[in-house]
Amino acid sequence: MKKMILLLTVCAFAAGSSAMAADGAELYAKNCAKCHADDGTGKTKMGEKLGCKDYSKEAVEVDKGAKAVKEGLKDTGGKTLMKAYGETLSDEEIKAAVEHMKSFKK
Repeated sequence: MKKMILLLTVCAFAAGSSAMAADGAELYAKNCAKCHADDGTGKTKMGEKLGCKDYSKEAVEVDKGAKAVKEGLKDTGGKTLMKAYGETLSDEEIKAAVEHMKSFKK
């Protein structure tokens, strides 16, 4: 019986982890698309105002992108260009959203 409970716990954890990774598109839509656009072009009112990169033309570096999402971005004068999401999203969620951005490169 103990082995069965352990097996079910491990399976539930694995299913939850893979479901979270699969939610990168949903996380991107909820947190990123308002500036970066649904297709990663940055062609939104806010994206154009802030000078968002066009990720349909530029490759996404996952580690660099995840760091920017987690810590936020500021311009040279200290003005916030992108708020930090490290307090609201887990490292796994951030990575999943950034991984989803890789699909925009044509």
